[in-house]
Amino acid sequence: MNDTTPRPAPHKPTIVLVHGAFADSSSWNGVIPHLREAGYPVVAVANPLRGLAGDAAYVASVVKGVEGPVVLAGHSYGGAVISEAAADEAKVKALVYVAAFIPDKGESALDLSNKYPGSTLGPNLDALPFPVTDAGAPSPLTDTGTGTDLYIKTEAFHDQFAADVPHEVTDLMAATQRPIAAAALEEPATAAAWRAIPSWSLVATADRNIPPAAQRFMSERAQARTEEVDASHAVSVSRPEAVARLIRQAAESTAA
Repeated sequence: MNDTTPRPAPHKPTIVLVHGAFADSSSWNGVIPHLREAGYPVVAVANPLRGLAGDAAYVASVVKGVEGPVVLAGHSYGGAVISEAAADEAKVKALVYVAAFIPDKGESALDLSNKYPGSTLGPNLDALPFPVTDAGAPSPLTDTGTGTDLYIKTEAFHDQFAADVPHEVTDLMAATQRPIAAAALEEPATAAAWRAIPSWSLVATADRNIPPAAQRFMSERAQARTEEVDASHAVSVSRPEAVARLIRQAAESTAA
């Protein structure tokens, strides 16, 4: 006897997007409509950019608050964050790396950026001190030292970060960029969720922040399903449809 009982449609995973350094959640604005049109709920996280362990813990807390399965996508430094945030989190079904770092345990973003030639980021950075405080201390917060925030120089932002994006857009991106603490780029990873979770990777072949050779190396090591696109580091802004397409592929795999 055939079972003709209608089966419920599989629950679509929530796409959680994690931006990287020198950007904010609005960097996903071109990607989000494509995902929503395909029926996926989307959350774009405000990545603190203060330190890898703390940033990953914050993203993990967002994931824990999402009902049902999750696909985590990270751009740039956000790739290191999702690799750590997804460790031991059963609801994360796929990882998507977008011109991103995919570190193994013990590796930092800075290590991987320097592994291959091609990055021109260093000379185009400004460094500013900021007070480090103990967030767990009673108010007023206790000053525990000084950190270093990194910004891309305004005059270099277009060519360095988003050479294939119109100047009128990159002028705004430069003015609103989120700095990253230098210590976050130097902090070694303590987990590599890509070893247990299926992964996808988009390599930006005109990237001047993370050398394309480094992106290929990390993608191959992670056995990620990899696509390449002729785009700058800001590929989610310049090529949102390509980014959304890869994220949808990862999301569709979770229903199999």
